[in-house]
Amino acid sequence: MSSFTYTINRDIFADHPHYRRGVIVFKALDNSQANAKLTALLRLAENGLRQRIAGNPAEYPHIAAWRDAYRQFGTKPSEHRSSIEALSRRVLKPDNLPDINPLVDIGNLVSLRHVLPAGVHPIGPASKDVTLRKTAADDRFLPGPGEAPETIAPGEIVLAAGSRVLTRRWTWRQAGDTRTLANTDCVFFDIDGLPPVSREDVTAAMSEIVSLVDSYCGGVCVGQTILDAENRRFSVSLD
Repeated sequence: MSSFTYTINRDIFADHPHYRRGVIVFKALDNSQANAKLTALLRLAENGLRQRIAGNPAEYPHIAAWRDAYRQFGTKPSEHRSSIEALSRRVLKPDNLPDINPLVDIGNLVSLRHVLPAGVHPIGPASKDVTLRKTAADDRFLPGPGEAPETIAPGEIVLAAGSRVLTRRWTWRQAGDTRTLANTDCVFFDIDGLPPVSREDVTAAMSEIVSLVDSYCGGVCVGQTILDAENRRFSVSLD
């Protein structure tokens, strides 16, 4: 039996007791078909963000919460921005985001709609048991294809499969070998909420992802949950 397991270590909640992460797992997807309607929804999400955020995006509460969290584990948020801050700054330039593929576009548009980090990762043989945790001594991160792996300083929050780091600095950057491609057919999304983002906000974003994936990629949603201090582990069958 093939399964996928996702765990958040207890010490994450010791530092951030009200943090929650939505996780959704899909299989049998078709990520190869570009769709003009999905592109139009992405443009609407960009325009919505421009109307929602006036002034410095770093001061917007949903983004400021991540800047505070980054400072807490020793990262300068002006140098390494959370994914939602980097995405928002790009849209507010204003720039339009590129169409990459349906799954990545869905993550971006839901992230913009709700002003929260939302990412998508392929599930492969080496990424079926993942953990959000603080770094370990043997952790390695591959910045990009063909680049040398990076070592990581202690205390950083990472998403990892064993010693292979999938995402650095919580929501900052995915590894170069975790890209979602046109032929990717099994993935998990994660959707992050730090106060003032509520459980209801995360649930709403998750519902939109499920609906959009069904509309533009088909496939099967094999399971979803919200991980928090009371529910730190999630496992589903991929068979």
